[in-house]
Amino acid sequence: MGTVRNIVILTGAGISAESGIDTFRSAGGLWEQHRVEDVATPEAFARDPELVLRFYDMRRAAIQEKLPNPAHFALAELDAKWKGGLLIVTQNVDDLHTRAGARRVLHMHGEHLKAWCTSCDVRSHWRGPLIERPPCPVCQARTLRPDVVWFGEIPYRMGEIYAALREADLFVSIGTSGAVYPAAGLVRNARDLGIATLELNLERSQGSDWFHESRQGPASALVPQWVEEILAK
Repeated sequence: MGTVRNIVILTGAGISAESGIDTFRSAGGLWEQHRVEDVATPEAFARDPELVLRFYDMRRAAIQEKLPNPAHFALAELDAKWKGGLLIVTQNVDDLHTRAGARRVLHMHGEHLKAWCTSCDVRSHWRGPLIERPPCPVCQARTLRPDVVWFGEIPYRMGEIYAALREADLFVSIGTSGAVYPAAGLVRNARDLGIATLELNLERSQGSDWFHESRQGPASALVPQWVEEILAK
């Protein structure tokens, strides 16, 4: 690996699993009691909005009781100390990166703690339930929905992600399954650009073969170790 100045980091469910937030694709994952088609698509929301809103109200309440773990704090330390370019792209809809202190964070799949008004297109910080259809803080329309990217919808700010990748010297994937696109394709984009790539994951992911290096273990151990290494350089 040559000189590293600009880093793009992709984080997935595996980094929050040790904080008690179930991973999307685990056998005991938070979706087990509901089919994805029933709670995480625009069609599901149109068909049974109360089920979808109740489901996300529970998730929104649950994440507020969880705490960042050493992996989140290590990335926050990197954010604070790294003088070059850094973008932490997270697929997670929790706020644990931010609560740990990271600032250069982009939520490509939205955020549990925001509500999106489909009438005025404003996204508002939101911590309470949506099941009772409260009014939008801006336009008062009762058309709020979770500000979460559902299956069939386009992830947020992909242009910014690709722009950061074009300037990067290193792409690091942490706690991702390598199964959800377009996030899973970022390592291929990085390789096409000639960027060094590193995977930190509990086990080899579906895209492990695309990485120059893959390390296996819990994020709370691997991430602080890697951050210490990169800062030492």
